[in-house]
Amino acid sequence: MALSKAKKLRQKLAREGKRNPEQNRSPFAFADLQSRTTKTKKDVLYRNKHKNRSNHTYGDQNGSFFIPFTNVPFNLVT
Repeated sequence: MALSKAKKLRQKLAREGKRNPEQNRSPFAFADLQSRTTKTKKDVLYRNKHKNRSNHTYGDQNGSFFIPFTNVPFNLVT
């Protein structure tokens, strides 16, 4: 495979004792970016497993509750 014009220039600069521009690159340029993948169906289902659920131990299914008041006699006239 043929060398590109830019690579030939980089090799020439390295031969002449000058700094190779490849050494100026950030180490993050070579990071593996394939580790990020889309979520699988199982991941999506697990994420939404407890969504829109509430604690049903108290009250009705919609989250409301009822507190019965007993008839307490109020003596307004003392």
